[in-house]
Amino acid sequence: MIETPYLLFLGDAPDMLAAKVAQGIKDWRPEYAVGQFRLEGCKADMGLPDMTLAEAKAAGVKTVVIGVANRGGVISQTWKKVLIQALEEGFDLASGLHNLLRDEEDLAAVAKATGRTLHDVRIPSVKYPIANGEKRTGKRCLAVGTDCSVGKMYTALCMEKEMRERGMKASFRATGQTGILITGEGVPLDAVIADFMAGSIEYLTPDNDADHWDLIEGQGSLFHVSYSGVTLALIHGGQPDALIICHEPTRSHMRGLPGYQLPAITTVRDTALALARVANPACVAVGVSVNTQHMSDDEAKVYLAKVESETGLPATDPFRYGAAKLVDALEAV
Repeated sequence: MIETPYLLFLGDAPDMLAAKVAQGIKDWRPEYAVGQFRLEGCKADMGLPDMTLAEAKAAGVKTVVIGVANRGGVISQTWKKVLIQALEEGFDLASGLHNLLRDEEDLAAVAKATGRTLHDVRIPSVKYPIANGEKRTGKRCLAVGTDCSVGKMYTALCMEKEMRERGMKASFRATGQTGILITGEGVPLDAVIADFMAGSIEYLTPDNDADHWDLIEGQGSLFHVSYSGVTLALIHGGQPDALIICHEPTRSHMRGLPGYQLPAITTVRDTALALARVANPACVAVGVSVNTQHMSDDEAKVYLAKVESETGLPATDPFRYGAAKLVDALEAV
């Protein structure tokens, strides 16, 4: 188990989106997030106290969590001095990057010498089966996006919170490193061997009560040429009964792909539905989740009304305005 509380290491993150792991922990497990550590030039700020390692130790921190999700998931050499010092000063390290802590010889050597633990949460811990496509009991909802990092995890977590407050049976099912660090369990989907990705989601969302909803954390986008594979595995392995379309309207291009524009919400809806109905012919799109963090309140409300008019679906920013509209739509399925 990863010991809490955490010091969130933001490194030299170029923007807030690059520090989405830290942001997710801070927003959904604030009791774990004691402070942040930033290198010179860091453009991310969680609004937490900036701490030295000594100050973090005095505050009771047990684990330094790498809160950055960079392209390719690599451990930067510029971070090493701090990470090594953290081990030497008695902290464990936790990371969800593809570049594993345990594979860094210098970090592994210092951890061994100091008796500290390296937690790599992006390593599959189960031998997953190949998907069989058999119908499972219970209900499942999947968030699919027009792009990467548009709020699919936040949407599922907001919906779970609203559903539990209503007394409904609901479980957030984490499929990425941030969700796993928040909940303590899940499938690190993009680290699963391709043939077993859909099967891992079947494993993650097994038979359940007829009125229980699994809220599956979405990944990637069917229209993102770098990460579309994980999205399709979620659609087929998740066998969703309902889809929520997620969108961030202020972007000028796909995340990390300047030559690609974001698809229309209706295009994502129709494409995802066609693919979802391969595994579950009854699947329906029930709502749109819009990440309006870069819009004023007035701009957000006008845009949400426009989306509802164009799609015929309820639309909201569940983190800003609550997930009631989306949950109402699920209850009608």
